Amino acid sequence: MTVERTRVIVDDDPAGDWTAPGVYRCAPGVYRIPLPLPNDGLRAVNVYALADGGGLTLVDAGWALAQSREVLSTALAGLGAGLVDVRRFLVTHIHRDHYTQAVVLRREFGMRVALGRGEQPGLEALRRTRPGQRHHREQLLGLGAHELVRELERHVPPPVEPAEYEFPDDWIDDGARILVGEGTPDQRELEAVATPGHTRGHVVFADPAGELLFAGDHVLPRITPSLGLEPAPAASPLADFLTSLELMRSRPDAVLLPAHGATGMRVHQRVDELVAHHAKRLDTTLAAVQDGRSTAFEVAGALLWTRRDTPFGELDLFNRMLATIETGAHLEVLAEREVVTAEDRDGIRHYTS
Repeated sequence: MTVERTRVIVDDDPAGDWTAPGVYRCAPGVYRIPLPLPNDGLRAVNVYALADGGGLTLVDAGWALAQSREVLSTALAGLGAGLVDVRRFLVTHIHRDHYTQAVVLRREFGMRVALGRGEQPGLEALRRTRPGQRHHREQLLGLGAHELVRELERHVPPPVEPAEYEFPDDWIDDGARILVGEGTPDQRELEAVATPGHTRGHVVFADPAGELLFAGDHVLPRITPSLGLEPAPAASPLADFLTSLELMRSRPDAVLLPAHGATGMRVHQRVDELVAHHAKRLDTTLAAVQDGRSTAFEVAGALLWTRRDTPFGELDLFNRMLATIETGAHLEVLAEREVVTAEDRDGIRHYTS
């Protein structure tokens, strides 16, 4: 395989349209490939191709859709390669837009798939999924969102294919060192860093020598990642997320290579912004409780959402579900800090100040 033998590769431009199909050089031997997410507000997911001797290592894989596979194949051809040249996928977490295409392609081409060990409970739950099952039904009921559950039950749930959630070949442990391109000019050593929060087993891949961070969904340049949206959520995903942000802040700064959004931002800058955002959100959440709202659903309804300060009632069904679950995560942190008191009554968690 000869990398960069065509002229379709361009240097990544943080000011450009990050979702436009193509191959974008982020650093020597590192290429960003945006893959489409049809009917998904995120619009695209960045997969990163790393030169690995006579092949490629890919960080994340995309959603197992025909369109995504076609775009990936075309991009790899621009690198003088094909799917057969992919040696392995290093996957940051189990959400479908990151993991499922790796599983499907492995069946055909035999590359290895690696995933953070903390994702095992979520993966096991996904593999047990029954037709029509809604993983978040009981969670939402406990948050007082009976209205949302009734609305969800009037819609056919998006299908989950357990076969797309087969186990990885390799479980990645926190601190694991992964050598890419050994013995070549593109050699680099990645460090896997456990960053629970967005999911309980999320990992990022740090390249200290290259001052790069393959951040998955842990640090995103324009939006805040969802919290607790997984079939086996942690007890306090926001607490985990804030601890993981502190960890990123304590490490050497790096260029942010996110799964969604443009590259080029510095990790420390964005971490500081995310911490400030959640501090403000905790304050507004507390204020809603002090005003007499007691469940996560009630509190979520009193808050504004997205960068556009959209009222809760104007969000679509999926985003109202996300907002409710995220509000529950913020309320749990307030309870852990003993700013509010939590009490379960009739299967619903209530909070008082």
